[in-house]
Amino acid sequence: MIGRQMFTTLAFPYTAWLAATFVAASPSPSSAVEIATPPGRLAQATAAPPAAPAKALPVFDIPQSGVIFQTGDTWEQNGQTFRLYGVQSCIRGTSFTNPAGVKTDCGEASLAYFAALIRDTKPRCTAIAKSGAPPVIYSVCAAHIGKTTLDLGTALLTQGFAFAAIDANGKPINFQYAVAESDAQSHKRGLWAAKDMPHPNAILMKAAGAAARPQ
Repeated sequence: MIGRQMFTTLAFPYTAWLAATFVAASPSPSSAVEIATPPGRLAQATAAPPAAPAKALPVFDIPQSGVIFQTGDTWEQNGQTFRLYGVQSCIRGTSFTNPAGVKTDCGEASLAYFAALIRDTKPRCTAIAKSGAPPVIYSVCAAHIGKTTLDLGTALLTQGFAFAAIDANGKPINFQYAVAESDAQSHKRGLWAAKDMPHPNAILMKAAGAAARPQ
């Protein structure tokens, strides 16, 4: 069960600065992270659960350098792509209006906060499954905040910079993540502060429905 302490605002110097940057002020992303541009915006955002367990993959740390962030839930290190299991970031190329009235790329905001949280919390991850070709390793990660250890996905969702990934039937892959997302929405944290925030699951479900219709 997610503890009540999970639903408070995380206070880190860099993370807090980025939250202010994307939600309340300027749309410019941080230049301190390396960002990759995937070839397809919707293709890279699909939230299908992995098919096969990861075999003999140890617990690993996300390094503080040499990481390429592809989206707000996916990154590459040492030539291998990883994704947070059960987490869906905002989609790059979609936009919201921040309180300053500036149109801001939602995916870039999600990505930059993810990168900042990794920088601030130095997560340790466990690979749980592998899917695709080239393979993506789905992982769960623990964020270290002082003497407290929190789930990285939950931290992203409670702050309103990520969403609970859903399956093909529109059901959340991780129910606790759905609870965390609902709490962020009710308190208008992070991206939820924007009235025109483009929810990625709605976009993905619409695209999947269009693809399934006979041509």
